[in-house]
Amino acid sequence: MGHEPVGGETFMPLPGEPGLNPESLSPLVLAYIGDVVYELFIRQYLVGRGIARVNQLHREAVKYVNAGGQARVMHALEDVLTPDEAAVARRGRNARSGHPPRGADVHSYRYSTGLECLVGYLYLAGRYDRLAEIMALARRVVEEG
Repeated sequence: MGHEPVGGETFMPLPGEPGLNPESLSPLVLAYIGDVVYELFIRQYLVGRGIARVNQLHREAVKYVNAGGQARVMHALEDVLTPDEAAVARRGRNARSGHPPRGADVHSYRYSTGLECLVGYLYLAGRYDRLAEIMALARRVVEEG
């Protein structure tokens, strides 16, 4: 079953591990899941736009899936998050996750981890409508630069 949030974005949940409680997971584990969910959404969106060449898909995906872009998304979302969502993102942002990847500053890397933590939390909590809204907002932030 698909979900139709604001802007016509859809999100199809994948079968998950029954009984998995996102509240009990560390923020880095939530970010680990969120990283995959975020990238899957972006890839699905790009394929849906009709991009059929893999190298072009990759070049387009990199615009969305990088620490700088994800940090901009997190900053743009701050005013629309519920207090619970903001707390989850803050936990991810403050988690010690090692060194940022090449080309990413620590500030951007931490904010991108916060976004991934939030995405992972919403996914594992089964809040697919809200996740689709967040992902649609994320896509718009990246596209509007």
